[in-house]
Amino acid sequence: MFPFTLERPGDADSAARLGSTPPAEYIAGGTDMMQLLTDEIRQPERLVALDGVLDDRIETAPDGTLRLGAAAKMSDIAADPDVSRAFPAIAEALLLSASGQVRNMATIGGNLLQRTRCPYFRDPGVSACNKRYPGSGCAAMDGANRTHAVLGGSAHCIATHASDVAVALVALDAEVHVLGSNGGRVVPLDELHRLPGETPHLETVLEPGELITAVVVPPSPAARHSHYLKVRDRVSFEFALTSAAVALDVDDGTIREARVAVGGVGTKPWRLRTVENALTGRIDDVDSYRAAAEHATEGAVTRAGNRFKPELMKRTIVRALREAGGRS
Repeated sequence: MFPFTLERPGDADSAARLGSTPPAEYIAGGTDMMQLLTDEIRQPERLVALDGVLDDRIETAPDGTLRLGAAAKMSDIAADPDVSRAFPAIAEALLLSASGQVRNMATIGGNLLQRTRCPYFRDPGVSACNKRYPGSGCAAMDGANRTHAVLGGSAHCIATHASDVAVALVALDAEVHVLGSNGGRVVPLDELHRLPGETPHLETVLEPGELITAVVVPPSPAARHSHYLKVRDRVSFEFALTSAAVALDVDDGTIREARVAVGGVGTKPWRLRTVENALTGRIDDVDSYRAAAEHATEGAVTRAGNRFKPELMKRTIVRALREAGGRS
């Protein structure tokens, strides 16, 4: 492991100041960071520990707004009855993430900022990875790319974003509260992650030293009738080939509002507003779901190994909508 200095700040403001000077990085639950440190994928000179610094509360306001402290554990959020009742897609996405042991350690803030599971990024023996070495190339382009993105990729990177719960949170219009050395700000979760473009090593809009302090999710009738579906190669501890977070507000058999986001197929959690628009005002039935899902593949670009993903993505959306429709 690359040697580093461990900083233990007393509060969030101190953490933001300590992290504002690169190459400092943060560690919270450490479930992803420790793997990257061990394999020397990440080599920070300073590591700022957030244990005991950030809020871990799970709170529901009188108006139904959900606030998750950034240090809240994934397992605690999934087990919270208010989350399961008002935002079932969030609880389902968390329960389908990783293993029980990992969920007991991992924080919601850290989960949103986890790094890609692209095997070329995770293999220190591979030199052609623009996320690790900008300008070095992307080995996945003509390599093993079965699990890679078909939406949002560029000529420089097609790595998928790995978080399940980020997909559900994007579908439900969540926002993240961020603290930096110059104060706080609010970022819509759909805008937190960058597209790779020509700079795939820059994965989020966070500035050096900024850290997530909370995730806030607004209530809605659609959120109460939400569902998260994950399609993967095996049931236990596996990342998504495709996934869908959907939410429907149905009145007298007609869809008043729809929310749809997908995972496993995009370089970031991918909101499908064209699918949502195609569902709104339509009869709540499987024919409407199938017709709307056809819009999901607009702009998709496949490689040799992942040509199956667009069709699988459409089917995943339809299955998720059928489940959500049954809850409305």
